[in-house]
Amino acid sequence: MKTKNQKHYTPADRKMWTGRIDGTSEEHLRWHQVITCIDLNDEQDLTGCYVILGFACDEGVRRNLGRTGAAKGPEVLIKALSNLPVFRDKKTKLVDAGTVYCSDHQLENAQESLGYFIQLILQRGGFPMVLGGGHEITFGHYLGLKSYSRNKLGIINFDAHFDIRKPEQEIATSGTGFYQIAQQEEKINYLPIGIQKISNTQALFDAVKDYQINWIEAQHFHESNSEAIIQQVESFIAGIDYLYLTVDLDVFAASCAPGVSALAHNGIQPDAFFLEIFQLIISSEKLISMDIAEFNPAYDIDNRTAKLAADLLFHIVNR
Repeated sequence: MKTKNQKHYTPADRKMWTGRIDGTSEEHLRWHQVITCIDLNDEQDLTGCYVILGFACDEGVRRNLGRTGAAKGPEVLIKALSNLPVFRDKKTKLVDAGTVYCSDHQLENAQESLGYFIQLILQRGGFPMVLGGGHEITFGHYLGLKSYSRNKLGIINFDAHFDIRKPEQEIATSGTGFYQIAQQEEKINYLPIGIQKISNTQALFDAVKDYQINWIEAQHFHESNSEAIIQQVESFIAGIDYLYLTVDLDVFAASCAPGVSALAHNGIQPDAFFLEIFQLIISSEKLISMDIAEFNPAYDIDNRTAKLAADLLFHIVNR
């Protein structure tokens, strides 16, 4: 009989990983040729592995009155990842650990299951790379991190939105994750990057001030402010014990990331400056997990958003 967590989980399917084959010698390999597919219910040492886990859920987006479709994100992202090249100097160990699903609108149960399996991956020595799914992924991810360690957690969130709204009638959505985390923490250690004034109410700006949260707005995220931004990121990381990175793809300009749940017409550009800051974050030895949120393939154009997400994951694996 399946446990509650197992009811929301499906092991990895090797048939999902297909793509171009240029050869079978080391210098020709692509991700789909080296990926190991596992069932997390089996005991397995994951030391040194980058472990992909899907979170096929957009119930939080639906509750937040957003455009649904992000539940298909993990499946489509795997297709985008399949053809990425493997570089032999990195000795990359890639693992697909399957997918956590949200069935019958049971968001809270799906988040608990996600947390359970993230904890398992961390306990076994792996680095979780979670593919969403709506940004309700954050609270589930947090549950796994706090079960794994009670040390001081910091969260960096690339996002146009604060996602710190108080749930109405205690019903969680994709926009309430950081409020929920704040209720669990004595002090939330949270750095949002890419915030847009047009996408957040005055009440949300007041809330982050009350929580003593500093943020970086999209309009200020450019190379001319490089020194101040680097200092702010480095100072944030220095003040925590371990780091969780979440990237909500709606932080990017619509021309680069049209396939999202809530489009940001004037978001940040995934340019050289963004990659400099992204590299600074992912190079930290304190980084122990990350996720991609709000990829909605139903609205993508020419796979732009999927390829952008794949590029970010490629940088993680090759950091």
